[in-house]
Amino acid sequence: MAVEQVSTLLKAIPETSYLTAQNVGRYRCIMRFFYLQHQRLRYWLRPEDVYQGVRAMGLLPDYTLELCQQDLNQLVEWADLVPRHDGGRACTVEEYLRKRFRYQMTPYAVEIERLVLGLEKVRGYGGSLEPSLFETIEAALRELEERQGLFPAGEAGSLWEELYGTFVRLTENASDYIASLQSAKAEELMATEAFLAYKDAVTGYLQSFVQGLQRHAFKIEGLIPALAPQVVAAFLDAVTADIGRRPQLDEPFDAVAVRERLEAEWQSLVRWFVGTPTETSDVLFLEQATKDTIARLVRNALQIQEKRRSGVSRRRELDYLGHWFFSLDTIEEAHCLAAYAFGLYRTRHFQGSDVSDTDNPDVSMWEVGPNPQHLRSRSRRRLHEGGPEPIISHRAKQAALRAGYLEEQRREQEMLLAFLRQGAVTISRLGEVTPALRQQLLYWISRCQASRSRSILTPEGIRIALHVPRQGQRALLRAEDGTLDMPDYTLLFTAIRGEEETRLRRGVL
Repeated sequence: MAVEQVSTLLKAIPETSYLTAQNVGRYRCIMRFFYLQHQRLRYWLRPEDVYQGVRAMGLLPDYTLELCQQDLNQLVEWADLVPRHDGGRACTVEEYLRKRFRYQMTPYAVEIERLVLGLEKVRGYGGSLEPSLFETIEAALRELEERQGLFPAGEAGSLWEELYGTFVRLTENASDYIASLQSAKAEELMATEAFLAYKDAVTGYLQSFVQGLQRHAFKIEGLIPALAPQVVAAFLDAVTADIGRRPQLDEPFDAVAVRERLEAEWQSLVRWFVGTPTETSDVLFLEQATKDTIARLVRNALQIQEKRRSGVSRRRELDYLGHWFFSLDTIEEAHCLAAYAFGLYRTRHFQGSDVSDTDNPDVSMWEVGPNPQHLRSRSRRRLHEGGPEPIISHRAKQAALRAGYLEEQRREQEMLLAFLRQGAVTISRLGEVTPALRQQLLYWISRCQASRSRSILTPEGIRIALHVPRQGQRALLRAEDGTLDMPDYTLLFTAIRGEEETRLRRGVL
């Protein structure tokens, strides 16, 4: 750390004294009026203007011009205001010698008041999880790799601002959002039944972020080590040169300090995505924290549902059900009624993958074939000597699962591309659709309804907006397996950037 920075850390900041002084109300009204006028490009103000502005706020009814002048003098002593002699309006020598002043905010005061104004708007941690930020960082790194650190004047600085600015937004927004879900207020909400209405929306939001993180973050982890050190050095030198070309009148340009700052920021980006030889990357911690949050949300929702069931008396229902069983004639009918009323009894859970004949959730479990499971004896007696067991290869199964997943992603991207070309999709104008398309449309509609803006952003960079019919028109969504009566929604598909459709088309092809 430089000597100047150490000396700055040991100094007091008298400019913040007006926030804790005895007459804090008067000082804050004056500084807020100065800040509002500063935003309107009115920098130099007379005491009469300040007095009228403070009185117009209606917070200090007994405020006088003499008190205003005293407060202005005090703010000048605290270095919040800078006075300038105003002799232009003087008609006599006495008026000129009376030293009428105009006042302007100092740079410290402007930043302090901007900070205070932002603190007044804080209602929680805020933040957001935007998977598209990973895609922006990946695109910037690919451009850096293609150009090999050679940029014309002005382009390197723009690319660095996009790269590092997006990285800062990603880390700050993600940490704030995860912290908001772990706050005391969120814990209180998760313990109430009102949380069940938000569980699906929050869980889907987190799952979408994890999918975007897994698609792009690990690509970034592979791109950064592939960049040669001389390419990174040439790029940072070009950024330093672009910053030096910006005229700065308040302080001279220090190329060495700027280059050291850029190097430290680049190392922080590398450490966040790649990690160090002794520490794992922060992106893995973010992924694990998001998954833990999803598990906690689901666990709290299950606890609320179990608590709701345990508090309800089912005596009359069970009495009615008992008479129903008594009235049946055959044991087969009793088995069917027991299956509908109680479902499966307490089962044992075995680790492994089940092979299902169909993915249709409407198919009864009695219509699906059994899954044989070989169980080992838990007895301490060894019935026979076990020999060596062969190693079973699952490569064929893994390849089939991977091919199925890629085919599903390809069909989803084809669907997005088709809708993106149309621009808008209305339920009443659709013909007969497939069950997969119907399920995807209902998923998009539910996510849009859970959002305040009635819109969502897919990991591919496509914004889907939901238009609700004003007159309450309804439509029939016909599919191969049935017809659904629902409102006549309209889905609007737009790409955030012009090249998103091209990228999506490449992914489909």
